[in-house]
Amino acid sequence: MPEEVKKKRITDVGPHDYHDYLSPMIKKNYGKWAYHEILDPGTMVHIAENGDKLYTVRMGSPRLVSSSFVRDICDMADKYCGGYLRFTTRNNVEFLLEDEKNVEPLKKDLDKLGYNVGGIGNIVANIVHTQGWVHCHTSASDASGVVKSVMDELYEYFVEEKLPSKVRIAFACCLNMCGSVASSDIAILGTHRKPPKINHERLVNLCEVPSTIAACPTNSIRPEMVGDKKSVRVNEETCVFCGSCYTVCPAMPIADAENDGLSIWVGGKVSNARTKPTFSKLVVPFIPNEPPRWGKAVQAVKTILEAYKKGAEPGERVIEWIERIGWSRFFKITGFEFTKYHVDDFRLAEATMNYSSHARF
Repeated sequence: MPEEVKKKRITDVGPHDYHDYLSPMIKKNYGKWAYHEILDPGTMVHIAENGDKLYTVRMGSPRLVSSSFVRDICDMADKYCGGYLRFTTRNNVEFLLEDEKNVEPLKKDLDKLGYNVGGIGNIVANIVHTQGWVHCHTSASDASGVVKSVMDELYEYFVEEKLPSKVRIAFACCLNMCGSVASSDIAILGTHRKPPKINHERLVNLCEVPSTIAACPTNSIRPEMVGDKKSVRVNEETCVFCGSCYTVCPAMPIADAENDGLSIWVGGKVSNARTKPTFSKLVVPFIPNEPPRWGKAVQAVKTILEAYKKGAEPGERVIEWIERIGWSRFFKITGFEFTKYHVDDFRLAEATMNYSSHARF
């Protein structure tokens, strides 16, 4: 931020200018980086136009961390990087080193502390995920538990390049999708299968009926008198089980231990290299929650990954491999059952879009 702009600021509310936290070498070469090279699955180097080199060591981390974890990574950054590190959008920690001699000692110290270096190149990237049972009020499944179980099984693909291309995995604990499940190669999505349960006795004291109605994205909530109390009703035919109503009305819980679970999706990507960006598509409609290790969900993800590893050409992303061999062959190779829930020919698009409170035509 230019100094003249800083002087005009009348408040310190809001985020600091990120330029203040860049390392001296990044500031010096800002916008002047020529290229980068991957040295191994956990290390890369950026080379500037003037020949300066900045080394990056990437370490996987959970999304929810302890204060001791924060102290550990800060100590490592102070010891080897002049205090400079950054968090990536997929919950990795990247240590930014100007001296190549510090790279291997840093990696050895991280290994001693039990932290995993990897996630660069043709690997399984660290899973980006939502809050899950630990915090989210609309979650249909846990997040940290499922992600931990999946990554324990796929650990070798995080620290070694064994795949045709990078594979991004995401987890969202409900279809509001705070995680990047729509744009990841393999996605795990928490799924509600029943509409919210309405506690009419509590609703009149806990909720505002107009804001509860307005919270529904499909206009499925209507006012209703229950006895002498003002309440609401839910149109189950148009409800999509998103839980948005519970966000504003605690008397409409959607969690259901017997009917909540997971679904598996594949084929999303943001990159426009070779093929256009795509949204992920449904593969497994429902897997019940099986804490603490979620065996069926883990096995489904591993089945997809190993089939992709065996059949994809070098450089192919998951959706590019599937579209080359065809969806019918994908289901045959993986052994997943093809059901009516996989078919969407958009014949009902006009009707379903008109259910929305945001679109009319």
